[in-house]
This record gives sequence, C-alpha cells and structure tokens, in this order.
Amino acid sequence: MADNKFVYFFGNEETEGKNSMKDLLGGKGANLAEMANLGIPVPPGFTITTEVCLLYLEKGDYPTEVIDQINNAISKLEKVTGKKFGDNSNPLLISVRSGARVSMPGMMDTVLNLGLNDDTVVGLSKKSDNERFAYDSYRRFLTMFGDVVLDIEHHKFESALSAKKKALGVTLDTDLDATALKEIVEEFKSIIRNSTGEDFPQDPRQQLQMAIDAVFNSWNNQRAITYRRLNNIPGEWGTAVNVQSMVYGNMGETSGTGVAFTRDPATGDKRFFGEYLMNAQGEDVVAGIRTPQPISMLQQTLPESYATLEKIYKKLEDHFRDMQDIEFTIEDGKLYMLQTRTGKRTAAAALKIAVEMVEEGLIDKRTAITRVSPEQIDRLLHPTIDSQAEYEIVATGLPASPGAAVGKVVFTAEHAEEMAKMDEKVILVRTETSPEDIGGMDAAQGILTVRGGMTSHAAVVARGMGKPCVAGCGSVTIDINACTFSVSDVTVSEGDFVTIDGSTGNLIIGKVELITPGVSGELDTLLEWADEVREMGVRTNADTPHDAQVAREFGAEGIGLCRTEHMFFGEDRIPAVREMILAEDTEVRKAALQKLLPMQKEDFMGLFKVMEGLPVTIRLLDPPLHEFLPKHEELADRLRALEAEGGSAEEMETVKQVMERVESMVETNPMLGHRGCRLGITYPEIYEMQVRAIIEAACELKASGMDIVPEIMIPLISHVNELSSTKKDLVEVAESVMAEKDCKFDYLVGTMIELPRAALTADQIAKEAEFFSFGTNDLTQTTFGFSRDDAGKFLPFYVENSILEDDPFAVLDQEGVGELVRIGIEKGRSTRPDLKIGICGEHGGEPSSVKFGYNIGLNYVSCSPFRVPIARLAAAQAVIEKQDNS
Repeated sequence: MADNKFVYFFGNEETEGKNSMKDLLGGKGANLAEMANLGIPVPPGFTITTEVCLLYLEKGDYPTEVIDQINNAISKLEKVTGKKFGDNSNPLLISVRSGARVSMPGMMDTVLNLGLNDDTVVGLSKKSDNERFAYDSYRRFLTMFGDVVLDIEHHKFESALSAKKKALGVTLDTDLDATALKEIVEEFKSIIRNSTGEDFPQDPRQQLQMAIDAVFNSWNNQRAITYRRLNNIPGEWGTAVNVQSMVYGNMGETSGTGVAFTRDPATGDKRFFGEYLMNAQGEDVVAGIRTPQPISMLQQTLPESYATLEKIYKKLEDHFRDMQDIEFTIEDGKLYMLQTRTGKRTAAAALKIAVEMVEEGLIDKRTAITRVSPEQIDRLLHPTIDSQAEYEIVATGLPASPGAAVGKVVFTAEHAEEMAKMDEKVILVRTETSPEDIGGMDAAQGILTVRGGMTSHAAVVARGMGKPCVAGCGSVTIDINACTFSVSDVTVSEGDFVTIDGSTGNLIIGKVELITPGVSGELDTLLEWADEVREMGVRTNADTPHDAQVAREFGAEGIGLCRTEHMFFGEDRIPAVREMILAEDTEVRKAALQKLLPMQKEDFMGLFKVMEGLPVTIRLLDPPLHEFLPKHEELADRLRALEAEGGSAEEMETVKQVMERVESMVETNPMLGHRGCRLGITYPEIYEMQVRAIIEAACELKASGMDIVPEIMIPLISHVNELSSTKKDLVEVAESVMAEKDCKFDYLVGTMIELPRAALTADQIAKEAEFFSFGTNDLTQTTFGFSRDDAGKFLPFYVENSILEDDPFAVLDQEGVGELVRIGIEKGRSTRPDLKIGICGEHGGEPSSVKFGYNIGLNYVSCSPFRVPIARLAAAQAVIEKQDNS
C-alpha cells in the first residue's frame, strides 16, 4: 500500500488530476483539476480519493499513508497560498466538500472557513482589516460544522441568529455589526457545548479530520442511500473529499458569490442563466435568506468580473461540450471558480440542448443520443404536475403508468363512461380492474387501484392507453355502498376531485395544476438519429386501431402483441361471448362464435390497415373464460332483486343456471389454470374462428392491393406437443380460407414463451414455431412464483430493504428471467437459425431491459404505444454502449 496515491493536488502547475479521473477523484475533484489545467483561476486544494472512503468505511480508520499524504498536501497548500494552517497572524482557511463520481445534490452540505478558532479569527480580522468579515466567517463556520459534522439541528443556530436580529431591529445578516457577530459566535459555541457535551474543537487539524470523517460517513446516511437507490448509483463507488483554500465573497461590496448555468436549465435556451449575491458566501445563494440578483446584473455591478466570467463559462462549455453548472466567488474584485459540473436540466432542456449542440458542431449525433435519457423522453410525452403547485400527498402507491391526471372520483366503469359522455373528467377508483372495466378505463383521465402491481391489468392497460395509473395504493379503503374511499383520516366521496401522479405513485386530494409538455420537432430529430444507429426493431402492443395509429406516429414498426381478449368486451359483443362460454355443446358454441366472427374480422382489418406493410402479431385468446362472465356476487344480487320484484320463474331460473355455470368454472389459481393454448386444445373452435377472422380480413385487404403481414401467436405453450397439435388445426383453417378466397400470402405461426419449461425446451418448440415472443410478464410470475396482482403488497418492502434491487415486473430480472430468455434464444436458434424473436411484456419499453434484449440477440421489442419513443432511444443507446465497451 506504500506506493498507493490517495491525495491529488490541484490549483497550480503541480495539478495532478484531470477530468477523466472521476471514478477516483469524484466529479467535483476531477473538474477542479481540469479547470486548473485549463488555466482557469481555481483556489488551490487537494482531493482525497474515493478509495480512501471505501477503506475508511470498511476499517473505521485511515492507513498511515493517507494521513501522511494529507499532511503533505496541507504543507504544499501553505506554500502555494503563502498562508499557514492554524496560524494566528495569517491563517489558511479551507472548505471541505464531498464529491461522488456523479452529482448527488443534498448528500452532504459544505463546510466553509474551516481552520477558524478563537485565535485565528483575530488574525483573520487583522490581516483583512475587517473585523466584521472575520466574525461573520466564524459564525458561518460554527453553523456548518455544528450541522454537518456534529449533527446538531440547523434550526438551533438559525433561531439564535433570528433572535439576535430581532433584538437589534434588523432584518438581514449583513446588517449585523462586528459586536453582534462576536456575541453570536459565543452563543453558537454554547449551542455546540449544550448539544454535544463538549466544547467546540479549537485545533484546526482536529477540525479537518472530523470534517473528512463526516464526508465519508455521509456516503451511508439515509438520504444518500435513498438517492443512490432512486438513481441506480452503486454503493461501492464511494465519495471523494475536496479540501480547498478559502476565497471570500463576504469581504464587502466588491466581493460576492454566485451559481450559474451556461444555458437555461429549464428551457435549454442558449443564454447565460444564474444568480449572485454581493457580500455573501456560497451557501447564501441557495439558502433563500436574501434574494439573489439575476446574473445579468453583475455586468453593471462588477463589469470586469462579469467579462472574465463570460469568457470562462464559454471556455468551459466548449471544453466539456455540454451545459455546465458553475459556482464562483469574487474576492475584492478577483474572480475564482469553485466548481463546474454537467448541469442538471429538465427533459425539454435536455432534448433542446442535445439537438442544438449537434447543429452548433459541439457534439456529434451519436453523443446527442446518449445525452437524453429514455426516462426524460417518457416525461416529455405525459402531463406533469406544475412544479410551482402546492399540494399535500395523502397516499402513495406504485407509479404504474406515467403522467398526472385530475378528475372527479367514480367507482364503476359504467359511471366513468356516463360522466365522460357529459364531458366530465373522472378518475376511476377500483379495488382492482378487470377486462370488463375497459370502457370505463378508456373514459377516465386516470386509474387508481387499491391492489395490483406494476404489471397488473390496470397498469398494463393504462400504459397502453397512455393514461396515468397509480396501482397497489393499499392505504386506500373503498366503501362501495357509501360511494366513498378513505385514506388516513380523509374521506373522499364520489364526485370529489382528486389528482394522481402515475410517475411517482402519489395520490392528492383536490385539483392540482398540470402542465402538458409539447412534443417538439427536436424529439423527432433525435429519434431519427436514434433510428440511424439502432439495430433492433421496435413494435407496439396495441389492440385497437387508435392505439396502433398512436404507436405508428411514435415510430412503431408493427404490432408485437394484439391481445384479442380486449376485443371481446362491449355491449354488442359480450352477450355472444357469454353465450359461447355457457354453451352446453360444440354446436351451440360454434353458433355463438359465428356471431363473433364478423366482429373479430372487422377488428383485424382495422389493425391491418393502420399497420399496412408492417407485421401484426395477433395473440389468440389467452385469459380463462370465467373472466368474461358476470361475477358471482353480481348474479346473487340480481337473483335477490328478481325475487323482491316478483320476477318470472323463467328469469330466475336463467340466473340460477348462469350462477351454477360460473361456480363450475371457478379456478383456485386461474393464472395456472384453463387458459392460453389449453383453451384452444379443449375448445378448438374458438381459435379456429379467430384464425378464420384473421385470414379473411387479410384476404379482403390483399384483394384491394394492400400489403398485409399477419403473424398468429399461440399463447402459454409449455410443451411442444401443445404447439404442434394447435398449429396443425390452425394451418388447415388458414389454408382453407385462402383457397376459398383464391388468395395467397405469407403468414407466420409462432408462440409466446412465457413459462420456464418452454424456455428450457425451446429447441424442440422452435421446430414448430416460426417466431418466438417472450411474454416477460408471465415469465416473471412463473419464474419467481409471484402473482403480479398480489406482489404489490410486499415488493416495495423487498426493494426498500435490498432483498431485490428492483421490482421484477418493472425491470427485467436479468439473472433469472433474463437467463431463461437467453437460453430460449440460444436453444431456439439451434434448431431454427433464422428464428425471429422479440419480447412483448411490459419490459419491452423499460430502458435497461431493452438494452439487455439487444445484447442477447432479440430482433425486436414490443411495448405500449407511449413507450415506443423510449424503446427507440434505448435501443440506439444499447448499440453505442456495446461499441464503447468493445
């Protein structure tokens, strides 16, 4: 370990770091070194590496080499500045700041003016000939050290300061004179003594060591852990510590401090944007104690400093080729740069800046594609809550479908449809939704459910519709009889307004102002660039011509999943569907299916027209049949009503028969029961009707000159014999229809791989299947043994407590479910090398899952219409990342 370098100096010709060393020096330290290398005025200092953080957190102490290197760096800093640490006549004061390799706002606050004590403050006063400045710096240091290092509540210091200002009849900190500040210093030291039981440490070396310890310990405080979890930052990265000589913005009216961006971080406009304060230190700008001035005013206040700042910010943006967030201090007219980093920006700004920087020649298209995250694209496509709005969150569920919505509460799908017809905006609140609620879900602005997970029926359908959804909001209790729901001590009645945020999972009582982002030409430009790069196709999950049209406008290259069960609802269809289900024999069932045939044919023609020339994958009926029947409770209510009203014996007998049939079809575990291909095998006439409708629709459109590309998908295969048996019958129907219509075209018959056994025997299945589509929703359920509708009760706990890194229904479990997909691809192509393979579960629109799919050889992903742009961008980024890593 003796040869290891743990401390890197910066700020003069001896600068030892550079921008490419962010992993070791953190973002702040690497950029300080880079600015010094560029000849930009940076107060000298040194960075203690992230490696030291990990060593300290593991051992609770530092290797001797670390202490020695810190002491050597202090000596070098003393030499460069001409000041001495702890000296009573010309004291060197320093700042201590954290600096992870990526920006983590709020992880730890800064400590300024470290090195002050009862003696050095006198030296600073004499050296600066400004007693007020010296004691203002001391009281600031005591506040920061007490808060950050000693963990004393900040309000204790603020209360004492406010009381002093009130006693003296002043409002601003700058109104306090030296005498008042001296008194405040003594009060602050008393606060530290009373809070910790010990006196404030007067030894600057001890102060520095305690501050360094605090920075490293802050890496594992709760807010840092939460921030890392939310932003997927690994815990093993650690943070660096930056120790820097102080420059003072609080020395009078020729001194000041500010924060600025090289472009507007809200809009992306190319204009210098920021704020500053005269006679202040850096924390004052963000603390809100005084109202800062816009950065443009600095040109009038200190024109020479502004001119220098203007040259520097342009130089930094040109050098880093990205929008920069900078901090600066002016000490008695001389400008110093304290920080530069890649600036945080809104989704709209990220898009505008990326595209405009290509046009300006700063970056290439490839770089622009990596500058905008898929999540930012998602935010651009959905309404959001106004950031200026004030509101109270009363409950939080799962952020199941992004965007925000405001509307009146309704509890039934029927009521939602009725209200929508009267132009009322509604939020459908249900314990859970079922396919029968589809009309109300379509009519609602958004959906809130008590139960269900990220891939529950509500979540999947809402995403497909582009509607916000908060699912699994378990703290909500619905009283359907009273038409109310309650949460905590709040009761909400039908007709009351609520706001839901499907991006955060928040439920808010009342109306909140929403903002609908505009989709600019810049988005089209960026996605066109992404299409030039990506190698994997992007399709959509769509069941209606409207959804298909939305997806095609977003760039979908076909339909990867049409769920035909969604076509079976509606007043004109459900009677025939129930007649088919309740049929006592095959002939009656076929008669009912004949009523459905023209309806299904019309559905498929609508999809084919929208997707002319592109593949349309149609999944044959998948869910268990009982989902299309009335619920037992509803039938019981109907029977009681007939008895009370004196209904006819015939009517009551009919209801009883339906009740008996419903009871006979109840399954203990429907997800693993009589569904998917098992329906097609036991009731082959159902699939035969659907295939006839598909082929007849294609023939008619083909005859009119349209190019139709149907793909028939058989669901829930677990054994090759299920596929071969079903496929044989369906091919016979398809060939028969084409012969009848004297029409010939290519079509494919494939299967969904959504059971582990299917993935493990994919080599056998591929001999029969012409394509695979991995249904990762069900594959996740059957691999984990989790019910996606019930897992919402415990999955948040799993994620919060690091039992699972992510909700596997939201982010593909690459080690388990992903490994099955990889095995399925490898085995499938071992017997059919040209096998076309995609995924059509909700993971098809989740960026990390899209990238994983590309890396294991998928031909395409399929996702909800509003996720198509996300998948297009993620697929392009996957190519770039692979090239960069190769």
